[in-house]
Amino acid sequence: MQKTTFATDPKDRASTWIVVDASGQILGRMASRIALILRGKHKVTFTPFIDMGDGVIVINAKSIRVTGQKLAQKEYRRYSGYPDGYHVTTLAEMLQKHPERVITQAVKGMMPDGPLGRRLLGKLKVYPGAEHPHQAQQPETVSVS
Repeated sequence: MQKTTFATDPKDRASTWIVVDASGQILGRMASRIALILRGKHKVTFTPFIDMGDGVIVINAKSIRVTGQKLAQKEYRRYSGYPDGYHVTTLAEMLQKHPERVITQAVKGMMPDGPLGRRLLGKLKVYPGAEHPHQAQQPETVSVS
């Protein structure tokens, strides 16, 4: 008796939208759970090379928590390519100016590299407040703690 391997067809996947409330959540733990949902690893039909995940809407991004001294010590570095174009921003500054980028960067680091990871990140929507314009997707609220 020969066993066959089950591979899911991309057209057979059922995708939903999930709302995650980030207020009071620890950044890394929440980001890993969001990455798992975006990737589709929570489903029985998970296939590594196919986009099987659900869309995630994160609200209250400005209210996340971090442990230890990360607010002062964690740095986001970028370089423009020009002389004197090296910029360093701390987590505290980033949370004050662009709290949605903190969560996006944390989840991006947990996604696969390449076209699949970029497509999965397109299904992540992050908002600093409690309002979001995605009511038409009929999202369900989930706790990721």
